Amino acid sequence: MEMILEFAQTHAGLVMNAGKALAVLIIGWMVAGLVSRVIRRRVFANENIDDTIGNFVASIVRWVILLMVAIAVLGIFGIQATSLVAIMGAATLAIGMALQGTLSDLAAGFMLILFRPYKLGQFVEVAGTSGTVKDINLFVTELATPDNVQIIVPNGQAWGSVITNFSHHATRRVDMVFGIDYGDDIEKAKAIIARLADADERVLSDPEAWVRVTNLGDSSVDITARVWCAAADYWELKFALTQAVKEAFDAEGVSIPYPHVVELKRNA
Repeated sequence: MEMILEFAQTHAGLVMNAGKALAVLIIGWMVAGLVSRVIRRRVFANENIDDTIGNFVASIVRWVILLMVAIAVLGIFGIQATSLVAIMGAATLAIGMALQGTLSDLAAGFMLILFRPYKLGQFVEVAGTSGTVKDINLFVTELATPDNVQIIVPNGQAWGSVITNFSHHATRRVDMVFGIDYGDDIEKAKAIIARLADADERVLSDPEAWVRVTNLGDSSVDITARVWCAAADYWELKFALTQAVKEAFDAEGVSIPYPHVVELKRNA
């Protein structure tokens, strides 16, 4: 205890500065988070501002505030901003070499916001991973997979890879293939598929439904149906039509064959 008291008396200024620095760090961190959340709420409430841009701006503001807090903390210990700039200038090359990946992610983040290949809420495939975009900040893009697993993709990898945006266009085409037996009535099967497509309100009338024989397989005659719908209806429509066609085929005597091999015997 005496040693602690002696240290505190000898280094009273240092202890006081450390306490001030800790207080500034805590308050600055809280303020940065608060300001960032306020900006996000304001942006999301304004229909005239893109949520993706607002989210990115909130991220920038947070990091700027944290940088100012760091400078203030260094100032408490007697390191002036001008000295800090000189030190940072001398260390720029070393830092740049050590943080190549981070700087690349930062630059890519600005490119993603500038060109906006995807936005918040869209379903995309980025760097080989598919998911809904939950966040785009200075360094990473956050995705949520259909089973709600969080995926963090560095912006450098996102910008440097092929980006597939399934939500970019308002409409999508649903392609389905149905195989029928070689002995079944092709026109009847096509009429069933077309009828079910026309009956579903999610199927758009323009472009109209397309139903054609597209392949003569080893065990089946393959009929392809192509219908258009709103992008948000894609999966539910695909699932519903697949089930509806199966049930209609069963009810009207159109068979869906299993893969099989026919053996032919010839008399010698």
